[in-house]
Amino acid sequence: MAGTDKRKQSLYFPEEMLKEIQEEANRQDRSLSWVVQQAWKIARDRIKAFPAVNDVTGEETFVARHQE
Repeated sequence: MAGTDKRKQSLYFPEEMLKEIQEEANRQDRSLSWVVQQAWKIARDRIKAFPAVNDVTGEETFVARHQE
């Protein structure tokens, strides 16, 4: 994969979730990283549809009012 930008990043998962991901990686004879990357590719459009925290809490409006 020439030209692929690879960066090391620490991610934290609940123990049970990590165990499930590891079991799936073992079943498919793949790495944890590969499984998580595939999960992101599948889920990204659904996750991007979630509202931002400021959209839910109204914090953005509160901050905008107090900056005037």
